[in-house]
Amino acid sequence: MDVNNESYATDFILLGFSDRPQIERIISVVVVISYLVTLVGNSTIILVSYLDTQLHTPMYFFLSNLSLLDLCYTTSIVPQMMVNLWGPKKSITYGGCVLQFFFALDLGATECLLLAVMAYDRYAAVCQPLHYTVIMNPQLCHKMVITSWLGGLGSAIIVCSLTLKLPRCGHREVDNFFCEMPALVKMACVYSKVIEIVVFALGVIFLLAPLSLILISYGVITRAVMRIKSAARWKKILNTCGSHLTVVTLFYGTLISMYMKPQSHSRSQDEGKFLTFFYTIITPSLNPLIYTLRNKDVKSAVKRLLAVKMPTMP
Repeated sequence: MDVNNESYATDFILLGFSDRPQIERIISVVVVISYLVTLVGNSTIILVSYLDTQLHTPMYFFLSNLSLLDLCYTTSIVPQMMVNLWGPKKSITYGGCVLQFFFALDLGATECLLLAVMAYDRYAAVCQPLHYTVIMNPQLCHKMVITSWLGGLGSAIIVCSLTLKLPRCGHREVDNFFCEMPALVKMACVYSKVIEIVVFALGVIFLLAPLSLILISYGVITRAVMRIKSAARWKKILNTCGSHLTVVTLFYGTLISMYMKPQSHSRSQDEGKFLTFFYTIITPSLNPLIYTLRNKDVKSAVKRLLAVKMPTMP
């Protein structure tokens, strides 16, 4: 398949929500607030998990990686999005578009795998408490995180290389607020069965398989929790697992709706944009709130770190 070489020398036009100018300002305010919450919330989790020795556990090691993913993910999208929302131009360079596309795929696939790893960690903590430190040893934790990052990188390279080779016949308009795969595939002037098959296969590997492992893990956890007689431990387990399940539901729900449907499936343009807006902008800002509001360990660690010891007055 020939590459449309002419497109390399031109900018792309990010249509975004330009067909609804009356809500662009509202969206820009939501984006700014969400991005600030994402920056502050996820940075706090990373710093607290690193600085507080009581949080040097597998759970917070994985949570720190999740926060780093969310920070990188939103940062690859929001600055260009704000320029386009507030400025007269809606353009993005070809190189910038490729980077957005690559990082969105890479970080999104990595997060899918990392959420499955976190579910396994909760399974080991609840169902194998006496052997937890042996099972979730530092070497295994690092290997699982590295595998998640490398898996996301591999999938991004495959999908990007295939998508960017599609001829666009001079089409420059990306019908979304950032360069993501469905919008770029729609720009192509040919239908690619190969990409549809590859994306579906990777969707099974990075969406359905991890989600199945998560559901199996929580099925076993549910059985174990039902046998626990200690109300305090029962409540702590529910709070911890409930936070993770909430994040899984928000993240996987929108991604499966976006990527596991065939290209030929009819979907309104607005539906696709708002689904994308939700999982790229809103969800990363909700993750730190979900974990900190339901987690006493994190809140206690923040209080300990913020407590400044004043020098004793003579």
